[in-house]
Amino acid sequence: MSDTTETSVKKKFLLINPNTSEETTLKLCQTLRPLLPVGFELDARTVAKGARYIACEASHAVAAGALLETWSDYLLEQAAPEGVLIGCFGDPGLFALRESSACRVTGLAEASFMEASQRGAFAIVTGGLRWKPMLQRLAISLGYGQALRHIETVTPTGAMLQADPAMAIECLTQACQAASLPGVESIILGGAGLAGLAALIQPHVRLPLIDSAQAGLRVLIHGGMPQPSRSTNGFVARLEHLSPSILSLAD
Repeated sequence: MSDTTETSVKKKFLLINPNTSEETTLKLCQTLRPLLPVGFELDARTVAKGARYIACEASHAVAAGALLETWSDYLLEQAAPEGVLIGCFGDPGLFALRESSACRVTGLAEASFMEASQRGAFAIVTGGLRWKPMLQRLAISLGYGQALRHIETVTPTGAMLQADPAMAIECLTQACQAASLPGVESIILGGAGLAGLAALIQPHVRLPLIDSAQAGLRVLIHGGMPQPSRSTNGFVARLEHLSPSILSLAD
C-alpha cells in the first residue's frame, strides 16, 4: 500500500532526446536520475526520426518536428508530465513545444543561459563548428545575447566527444581554458553527449563550469522558465497529413 501511495504522489518530468541516439538518452538519464530529489521521477523518450546527433541547421530543423511528434505520442500513452526537458544543447522545438504545451518546458541551452547569466557574462564550450552561429541566434532570441561573450567550438562533434571520453576531456579542457577570457564569469559546457564531464574538467579550469544537462534538470525542478500560456495541450494552426498523435492535439 505504501509503495503505491509513494509512487502516485511523485512528480514526473519528461526528458525528450531530439537526437535519435539511444546511447545519448541513456547518458542523460544516468547523469540526471541520481540528482533527482525525493518525490521526483524522470521519464525519457528518444525521437525516432532525424540525426543520431544534431550537428547542423538541417538536423536541428528536423529534430524540432520529431520532438513534437514524440511529445504527442507520449501524451497518448501516459498522463501529461509536470514539465519537459529538451535533451539537446540547442533546444530544437523549444518555442513550438512551449506554445503547445500546458506544462513547463525548457532545454539544455536555455536552462544553462539562465544559470550562467546569474553570475554575469558567460562563455560556451561545445563540440561541432556549425553550432556557433546557431547558439548565437538562440541566445539572442532568448534574451541572453549581451551576456554571451564568447563561444569556443571544438572540431570534434558532440557524437565524437561522447564516443571517446578521454579525448573529450583533453580537448574540452583546452577549450575551456581558451574560453576563460577577461570579463567572463562562467563557462557552459554544452551538449547532451557531454553530460557529466564538467565535474572532471573543473579542477583544470579557473572559472566555474556549468554542465548543461544538470542545469536543465535544476531549472526544470526549481522553475525560472516561462510559465505555460495555456491550460490544455494542443496546436493553434490546423495541421494536416501528420501523425495521428499530432492531429489528435489539434485545437
